Amino acid sequence: MNSSQDTIYAQACENISDFQFDEKVAGVFNDMIRRSVPGYGQIIQTLGELAHKYVTPKSHVYDLGCSLGAATLSIRRNIGSRNCTIIAVDNSQSMIERCQENLGAYVSDTPVDLVCGDIRDIKIENASMVVLNFTMQFLAPNDRDALVNKIYKGLKPGGILVLSEKLNFEDSSIQGLLDDLHLDFKRANGYSELEISQKRSSLEHVMKPDTLLQHEMRLKTQGFTHFNLWFQCFNFASMVAIK
Repeated sequence: MNSSQDTIYAQACENISDFQFDEKVAGVFNDMIRRSVPGYGQIIQTLGELAHKYVTPKSHVYDLGCSLGAATLSIRRNIGSRNCTIIAVDNSQSMIERCQENLGAYVSDTPVDLVCGDIRDIKIENASMVVLNFTMQFLAPNDRDALVNKIYKGLKPGGILVLSEKLNFEDSSIQGLLDDLHLDFKRANGYSELEISQKRSSLEHVMKPDTLLQHEMRLKTQGFTHFNLWFQCFNFASMVAIK
């Protein structure tokens, strides 16, 4: 999955618009996420390993907020011929088009239904695995409970939800420490102070992270009894819940 270098915020802008997953972002998304999200490659690899363990024959797998299809590709490579269908959903037409190109580069017996739409409108049924990979943090907070409820109801017994998110922390000292470590990570990957500042401003109104406790309480309230954090690097984490 090739992409150009992310220079979207390299030039000073007088008015910073809210972040959007448009054609400009889609074109540099691989580079952007590699340089912005610590541990992203490990998460994608492990999604495939989890799929190998949990995806059951003749079931559905949902990649909600699929972007360029990294999670979908990892899952598809690892489940073999199980007569499954992967439903990959994103509300950005630019992301869907590039995802289609990426999927077409790999031969597989597992079909992928690409859907350009709102994940809140997608029916979840006969699912053995659902993935929300840095997606829920972009939903309005009031919509998150309903989405998790829908996922829980659509999962088969023993099915899993893998939820990766940027986290907030109730302890301000820990929040400051992990924010600083993340900023150092971005600087080490070549982002300038201007790029870091302008991107932060663009995300301010569109990305609202929860705390780990908020995630845990939401999942338990909607019915999940098995939940844990399986990965964390700085303020980025991935969780797994089993029905």
